[in-house]
Amino acid sequence: MVNRRRFFNPAQPQTLQIAVFLLYLNAVFFLIAAFQVDRGAWIYFMLTAGGLFAGFGIANEKKWGYGLGIAMAFLPFALRFWFVGNPFGASLLNTMFEIALVALLLHPQSRDYQRIWFK
Repeated sequence: MVNRRRFFNPAQPQTLQIAVFLLYLNAVFFLIAAFQVDRGAWIYFMLTAGGLFAGFGIANEKKWGYGLGIAMAFLPFALRFWFVGNPFGASLLNTMFEIALVALLLHPQSRDYQRIWFK
């Protein structure tokens, strides 16, 4: 069988499929935000790269992708806590999507699939 790289894996559970989509979507929003700030754009570029690599790693069933995905899901909360002092200080819609990403990646179905199939 040919080892193909893919950006989306329809054979994965729905929880991981949606998590990959949200990681890519967050990366797009971080890229847009990078061009709207005067200073600190490198942070947004790093978040963009991390989200893209995490989504790609999860779609290709790599353990490092799952670990990076979890780190990228918690990183906005940590950065907001570090710089603002309130991890939930973003808009309500943004916070809902960030919590959904964490919940999707830590869902038992995602964790079990990752534990069994990821290399």
